[in-house]
Amino acid sequence: MAFSSTAAAASTAFVSGHRRRGGACHLLSSSFLIAFPRAAAERRCGAAAAAPRRVGAVTVRAQAAAAGAGKKSVLIVNTNGGGHAVIGFYLAKDLLAAGHAVTVLTVGDEGSDKMKKPPFSRFSELTSAGATTVWGDPADVGAAVGGGASFDVVLDNNGKDLDAVKYYYSPPPPLASLRAGVRVLTKVFDVPVVDWAKAAGVAQFLFVSSAGIYTPSEEPPHVEGDAVKESAGHVGVEKYIAEQFGSWASFRPQYMIGSGNNKDCEEWFFDRIVRGRPVPIPGSGMQVTNISHVRDLASMLALAVESPGAAAGRIFNCVSDRAVTFNGLVKMCAAAAGAQPEILHYDPAAVGVDAKKAFPFRNMHFYAEPRAAKEVLGWRSSTNLPEDLKERFAEYASSGRGQKEMSFDLDDKIIAAA
Repeated sequence: MAFSSTAAAASTAFVSGHRRRGGACHLLSSSFLIAFPRAAAERRCGAAAAAPRRVGAVTVRAQAAAAGAGKKSVLIVNTNGGGHAVIGFYLAKDLLAAGHAVTVLTVGDEGSDKMKKPPFSRFSELTSAGATTVWGDPADVGAAVGGGASFDVVLDNNGKDLDAVKYYYSPPPPLASLRAGVRVLTKVFDVPVVDWAKAAGVAQFLFVSSAGIYTPSEEPPHVEGDAVKESAGHVGVEKYIAEQFGSWASFRPQYMIGSGNNKDCEEWFFDRIVRGRPVPIPGSGMQVTNISHVRDLASMLALAVESPGAAAGRIFNCVSDRAVTFNGLVKMCAAAAGAQPEILHYDPAAVGVDAKKAFPFRNMHFYAEPRAAKEVLGWRSSTNLPEDLKERFAEYASSGRGQKEMSFDLDDKIIAAA
């Protein structure tokens, strides 16, 4: 399919000037300079890079004259696993309710076993509300969504490192290597999400990152601007997006609950409480963390779509505004189940178990606050953990999970040593 004139211009600029290097450094956006001053200060000219091999044909929608004006076409690139998939599901519902056009591109194949689990098994709720759902490879978004598709906003709820979002080109190996019989693997990604969106002229790019990139702090909670692990894949993606887009924002979630989530959180506690088993908690149980209902995370993202100017160039802790201790979470889960909990505290080192395998949360204070969202977007949290856990237990009970046979080998080892 031929390029439209606008798309051709965008693609030409992408191929000939994207992250141009050589005689001069590529330009950095003002939002990158603000969000990542250290990285900007360290940026240097690199060696000349080879041009990307191809850019998929897309038709680019003319952007509204006033930023944020009118209804928008939004593409959600959604992961097919882990706890983040439910964020895209809830966001799609919020945007559809607000009158926006939504396409959800889920990684993988529609017929895979993963799609039999929520939230994917509930995608009929999206299509019945007017959404388009497609499956494919995020390394070739254009092919997955169709050559005639056009979007004002792209949300990447899948990329965890630059391999997932950035175009790479590895030149052929030196002739000497080939003559020597050396096998050299080259890696080419044919227009991953960020580069595809840039070439297509997408006006706003949003990214679901992770609060796990913060370095441990002696002064919790984590707030936007705190130090992060520079080696973390999400950090590299955030910096790259800031280089490419003027209107961008990154959202850092923590733990979440909500109907449709397919990663154990509260279920881990319910599994033990309904069977009358002790709930083993590492340490004192006074460690503080943050657990948010996914509707809060989706509402924050939706506000960024509605107010791109306010969100531009910002990083948001995508969390609720209340913390909870491990002991408190056990008690809330027990109250939701109508039971009395038995909490067993233990020292992982003394027992000889890895707390990462024996407990679903980080064995430390891990708590972020949503200050930027409140100040910049006017966002307000609706998470009410005691009530939300009652809703979750009702769904847990109706699933029959409480009656299934389960093994608790690590728990038994902890109980025997306590």
